[in-house]
Amino acid sequence: MISDLVRIGSWAAFWGDTNAAPGQLLNEDVDYLVSDYLSEITMALLARARDKDPEGGFVPDAVNALLPHLSTLHERGIKVVTNAGALNPAACARAFEKAISEAGLHLIVAAVEGDDLMPQLQELTNRGARDMFTDAPLPATPMTMNAYLGARPIAAALDGGADIVVTGRCVDAAVVLGPLIHEFGWADDDHHLLSAGSLIGHIIECGPQCCGGTFTDWEAVPGWDNLGFPIAECAPDGTAVITKPNGTGGLVTPATVGEQVVYEIGDPGAYVLPDVTCDWRNVKLRQVGPDRVHVSGAVGAPGPSTYKVSVTNAIGYRCMTTAMFSGLDAAAKARRAGEALISRAARMIAEAGFGPFDETSLEVIGAGDTFGPRHRNDAATEAVVKVGVRHRDREALEIFAREYAPMALIAQGMTGFFGGRPRVAPAIEIVHLLVDKELAIPAIRSGDDTTPCPVKTGGDRRPSGTPPLEETLPPNADGPVRSVPLRALAYGRSGDKGNRANIGLIARRPEFVDVLKAQVTCEQVADFFAHYLEGGVTRWELPGFHAMNFLLDGILGGAGGTSTLRYDPQGKSFAAMLLGMPIDVPADWDGGLLVAASAP
Repeated sequence: MISDLVRIGSWAAFWGDTNAAPGQLLNEDVDYLVSDYLSEITMALLARARDKDPEGGFVPDAVNALLPHLSTLHERGIKVVTNAGALNPAACARAFEKAISEAGLHLIVAAVEGDDLMPQLQELTNRGARDMFTDAPLPATPMTMNAYLGARPIAAALDGGADIVVTGRCVDAAVVLGPLIHEFGWADDDHHLLSAGSLIGHIIECGPQCCGGTFTDWEAVPGWDNLGFPIAECAPDGTAVITKPNGTGGLVTPATVGEQVVYEIGDPGAYVLPDVTCDWRNVKLRQVGPDRVHVSGAVGAPGPSTYKVSVTNAIGYRCMTTAMFSGLDAAAKARRAGEALISRAARMIAEAGFGPFDETSLEVIGAGDTFGPRHRNDAATEAVVKVGVRHRDREALEIFAREYAPMALIAQGMTGFFGGRPRVAPAIEIVHLLVDKELAIPAIRSGDDTTPCPVKTGGDRRPSGTPPLEETLPPNADGPVRSVPLRALAYGRSGDKGNRANIGLIARRPEFVDVLKAQVTCEQVADFFAHYLEGGVTRWELPGFHAMNFLLDGILGGAGGTSTLRYDPQGKSFAAMLLGMPIDVPADWDGGLLVAASAP
């Protein structure tokens, strides 16, 4: 029997998220609790954990967060889907089973496996597998290699009676799409519905980000101390209402939801997932009540014949440290101290017989370094210097770490070391492959039984993209103009994928769209981030909710957040920085139009 409405609450958005969310969501009528704990950085960190303990490699937070609520889940028949299994879904499932047994309950736990492709390393090497973005060859000795599986195995586990489904690596939205396939009976060729379900999953996968978290108009968001986690009320036709628990902080509006739609995507007309190729350009977001936004308009096409595969690979070691300076010319002294530290350590590691640093990074926060040289202000009276170095030998970086503290006796105004002596840690790059689906066969493990779950191979190996938004010349102004920050016209959100970042902009009013198209161009964005950018910029339009998405290639200074030395390794601040760009608008727009636009 097909359900009429399915309510899904998202309780965690990353490894380390609050354990308070399940209790908050269980105050409402929900059918599922889901969570997305994984990122590229998380997988790299968990690889180190599994190396230390064969039973490690999963996210224990999932078990700990649900432990106080197992009886409630059992009594109300609420099902759970989580990707906390990470590199070891079987071990995570066993941890759940142990907790359930100790609570004296009976809940069926299933683990989705098959994403681990390390056993296929030699075959992939023989096939000449290369990075899908850089064309670099597959590393000879990777740490991990995991395919982003889709939603069909999750649905199959639920079809088999599982109460709790633990997956390894899967696409983030699959933890929502899987339950919807199970509940509504969507088929593999229901492409529009699969795209719509993926959109719902994409919106709520990052927890409170769609409920006012990280929102451009932060000052308008109430209750930061108890921000609401999202609930999606999903209908069989693929539409949904996004809301949050009563009595919680936060804000659910077309703007807060729209910011999440554009988060960490590339081409919005061809957002490729293993189950479907999504086209979200004409998505509609409509306020239908306080903290209730109706979502519709997603369409889809066949998915690819490949899985995206994330490979982690050790590339030596890195060491990063910070120190604060205060007083006159604090930023200038912080910069000189950082430069001296790098120079001193470079000389000392050479004297010890080591080669030069593979990479160094110096950023003075408070002096405008993240905004680029044009914004530099070494006269700032408070500043934090960040120094990062990378080297293939741990011993060389231990020399750097030892030489950090003595800088306090050289540079006046250094107020403290924060975390003390810096720690040397492995530097881990992320390589992305496209692998034929036939090489990654999902399987469902429940108790002592393991059942293969083959999926359809899909359409093209790599679906073609949609046309970028053409650059247009700014129209000639008919009258006087004035300059305002971009934030007066748009909301913004940014995120990362490998060494790429995206910035999504949403016009506050339809009247602003043409101005944004004309003045926030690829050329202007490239110029704004010229101090970081090594590749090109592409932009697309999402006319359904008056948005644009920019993809910046080669912008994050590495191959994943565990390899870069940047203070912002994931581009999370890029939208906030770009929103300060000056934009020329007609002077008569000052008559309340821009002020009204700042309201959510």
